[in-house]
Amino acid sequence: MAQINLLPWREERRAERKKEFLILLAAVAVLGAGLVLLGDRIVNGQIDYQEARNQYLKENIRVLDKQVAEIKDLQRRRNQLIERMRVIQELQGNRPIIVRVLDQLVRTVPDGVFYTNLSSKDNLISLIGIAESNNRVSSLMRRLDGSDWLQQPNLESVRAATQYGDQAATFNLKVKVQLPASDEGAGE
Repeated sequence: MAQINLLPWREERRAERKKEFLILLAAVAVLGAGLVLLGDRIVNGQIDYQEARNQYLKENIRVLDKQVAEIKDLQRRRNQLIERMRVIQELQGNRPIIVRVLDQLVRTVPDGVFYTNLSSKDNLISLIGIAESNNRVSSLMRRLDGSDWLQQPNLESVRAATQYGDQAATFNLKVKVQLPASDEGAGE
């Protein structure tokens, strides 16, 4: 039998396999590094894209906040205008009432009674005046109570005022303004 020495062939084959393994190992390392770089770029791209979206949203939120502030300002101004219109309408609606009340105050004054001060708050009129006698003050109160527009006269004080005459008196009374039943329904 012939002797064949396979050692050089085995060493050559081993060296060739080692070379292929190292080439394959280098290729896998390069491919792995490439995949890592590619993955890093993809993730960084997604982060940049999300940051761009967040910045876009922040800018739009700022714009919308300004618009909301403008809307609130417009609503506040609208409410102020509505309130002004309501006050003006009330004043225009109450204008004839004021004239009627003043007319009733003039019609109910008996001879010998003079008003020195008249003030009004809500539906209450305060009258300060001078009367020739206490009987004239009583007559004034009866007339005020009998009026369609004035109700519940309330005498707060009567003081002697001798500088105006022997029986003269100053008085202070309050009376409520009450709309007649027929005018209340027409005004609504």
